[in-house]
Amino acid sequence: MTGGISMRENHAKRKMLAGQPAFGYTLQLGAPLVAEALANCGIDFILIDTQHGTFGPDTVIATLMALSCGRAVPMARVARNDYTLIGRLLDDGVLGIIVPLVHTREDARAVADACRFPPRGMRSWGWGRARVYGADYPEWIDEELFVGVQIESAQAVENAEAILSVPGIDGCWIGPGDLALSLGIDPRRAAGDERQERAIERVLEACRNTGKIAGYAAYSVEDALYRAQQGFRFVTAGSDIGFLVQGALRGVEQLGLTAQVGRGYGE
Repeated sequence: MTGGISMRENHAKRKMLAGQPAFGYTLQLGAPLVAEALANCGIDFILIDTQHGTFGPDTVIATLMALSCGRAVPMARVARNDYTLIGRLLDDGVLGIIVPLVHTREDARAVADACRFPPRGMRSWGWGRARVYGADYPEWIDEELFVGVQIESAQAVENAEAILSVPGIDGCWIGPGDLALSLGIDPRRAAGDERQERAIERVLEACRNTGKIAGYAAYSVEDALYRAQQGFRFVTAGSDIGFLVQGALRGVEQLGLTAQVGRGYGE
């Protein structure tokens, strides 16, 4: 092999396929130095959020370069279900892709087509930064890549089994906030709501029936552990901005000052 470092094993995906939870942190601040600081903290994967996070194309590249120094598997949430945007992140070298607001089997088929090389899909041949993985990159990327769709609407819950049965889709990642909104629930009051929990259980059942990986965007480390016990395997347990703000708030409380931001901020 020439022109690259080596194949990058997606150990987070291996854990999930073995029935173990893989935990991740989400990056939203668009700060490569934060990514570098977290790359070797022991977390299984780092998710670059280009939907709600403050990332541009150049910042994504810099963040992936920062993550290359660590063990955490580099993954990203794309801004929307778009062939070109998905392909751009793959070409940049992510080993996991999360696509938001997937409501139907047709939506999921578009995701799989964008992520997989022919004959499995329709991904375009050619890549940029991903060449650092070596000349044999196209021979192994389909197996190492984790492709997850976000099930975060009542419609998606109804279609969950059809969505997850699409070849090329490895699993899902429940977005509890948008799911709550679609069910007529204030996301800040969704925890423990029976309607929300019934929907979550239906997605878990769909994953079991299709043999796919269940994922969940947890609100906290405690919530992440609970969801892992529930059967979720792709679990995010916090974000850079959440850790920053919550740490600052704890310090303010210990200093005897009055917090100006609510506890829910950044969680």
